[in-house]
Amino acid sequence: MKVLIATEKPFAAEAVTGIKNVFEKSGMEVLLLEKYTSKNELLDAVKEVQAIIIRSDIIDAEVFSAAKELRIVVRAGAGYDNVDLEAATKHNVVVMNTPGQNSNAVAELALGLMVYAARNMYDGTSGTELKGKKLGIHAYGNVGRNVARIAKGFGMDIYAYDAFTPVEAIEKDGVKALNSAEELYETCQYISLHIPATEETKKSINFNLLNKMPRKAVLINTARKEVIHEEELVKLMEERQDFKYLTDIMPKNDAEMKEKFAKRYFSTPKKMGAQTAEANNNAGIAAANQIVDFLINGNTKFKVN
Repeated sequence: MKVLIATEKPFAAEAVTGIKNVFEKSGMEVLLLEKYTSKNELLDAVKEVQAIIIRSDIIDAEVFSAAKELRIVVRAGAGYDNVDLEAATKHNVVVMNTPGQNSNAVAELALGLMVYAARNMYDGTSGTELKGKKLGIHAYGNVGRNVARIAKGFGMDIYAYDAFTPVEAIEKDGVKALNSAEELYETCQYISLHIPATEETKKSINFNLLNKMPRKAVLINTARKEVIHEEELVKLMEERQDFKYLTDIMPKNDAEMKEKFAKRYFSTPKKMGAQTAEANNNAGIAAANQIVDFLINGNTKFKVN
């Protein structure tokens, strides 16, 4: 069997070695497509493979049509909105993610961005401390729980809202569970976003919601850019000189944001949440093990389609 590692943004070298070892022990051949610059390269590479490991790479209907022998795609990470699930199902392809493997890396980045915001982006002026500040975690999944764990070390007052997580599961971690997103934003000076991009959540982080936040509000987004209503965020930041927005998903209006809000806005050039050697290794090897388990044993535990 042939497995393709298709990563426009490559895994760390150590992770690639680990992934190859998993497959080679199972007698599978590994093909590597890194830093590709055109979709045609991807379409050529998928033609004879039974499995694909990806990161943020787009796997759409055209890719599924080209991959006649494909049985499984695994996204090394939690989010999977870069895969066309409907097309996958139509072509009888199983899609999986690797939940939890990147969680600590993303959480550490979120707290790093909070420190960066609190210290005025290290511009030499006097900043503030995170200790005693109210932090709201919007969605209390694997990443949210890690954010709470780390934030406790800073002495933050931690709140969370998650429509799908029982209050008891949140409060057992020493986190205060709130009843709505509106209540979370009204309460907390810092918000850390961890919601997925779905039809319900896209552009849901809008002017009305953000304007509920207290003075000197800071929004940290290490989730998905699609959940932000970018036009309304600009309007909010124009009206509220105290509001800061930091993210590792560059918005479409990055140039406008930089021009208007240079001291209150920051974005990394590329998505950085999982960009650690440890997260690369964890997610990549988990993806490899899931593929082997599926192809040999039929295990579909992490199937998302």
